[in-house]
Amino acid sequence: MEKKKYSSYAEIDRDLEVLKLEKEINYQKLVLSFQKTKESITPQNIVNGFVSSYTGYVKKSFPEILQSILPFIINWFINKKRGD
Repeated sequence: MEKKKYSSYAEIDRDLEVLKLEKEINYQKLVLSFQKTKESITPQNIVNGFVSSYTGYVKKSFPEILQSILPFIINWFINKKRGD
């Protein structure tokens, strides 16, 4: 980074004011980000995220699950009708 040469104290003061404002903006962004993160970490949101991730998995795997369980269900009904 090249050093800037100033010709007056007014230029220095102006740059310091800009840096001060940039620092305050960045601090407020950090505070806002922290607040959003804090609000998103609630038991309800954690459970909802957990459930939604597994719901998607189960929806994709449902045909495979059904194919593996269906023979057992059919056998159970057949045996129940026979009285075994």
